[in-house]
Amino acid sequence: MSNFNSIAAAILLLCAAFAASAAGETKPAYSPDNTVQTFTKTVHGGVQHVVVKAGADAKLTDAIQAHLRQLAGAFASGDFSATERIHGAAMPGLATLKSAKPDEIRYQYRALPNGAQIHYSSEYPQFVQALHEWFDAQTAAHGAATVPGHQQHHAAPAQ
Repeated sequence: MSNFNSIAAAILLLCAAFAASAAGETKPAYSPDNTVQTFTKTVHGGVQHVVVKAGADAKLTDAIQAHLRQLAGAFASGDFSATERIHGAAMPGLATLKSAKPDEIRYQYRALPNGAQIHYSSEYPQFVQALHEWFDAQTAAHGAATVPGHQQHHAAPAQ
């Protein structure tokens, strides 16, 4: 009977993977083992960086760039389902971020030589607060790594 359970579990996993693929859902092709991910708060929101660790290849950089480009586009259209799947609907700041109208929060994707970033910003205090809460929750979940040189780069009041 346990062999049957193993086979059934494997079939369920394959079906779930196929369904996610068919629905257009993508998971990042990187992990904490080969990347550094940071969430740095700024005056108007914050910056998320995902960069490769030393020795990673160009395919990994391409995967990071594709994932963050897709994520920024989803967020800009109000789709936070990827975050909800990972962190749950009760994640701090998420409900307020989801309530934003188009253009109340900006999600600016930028490719980096070793990865990518999303710059989150808003002129509305409630959304800046929500971004900061969301960044705190992301940092608590993913750790507080630093990308050398980026903290100072995004600490200017204009950011």
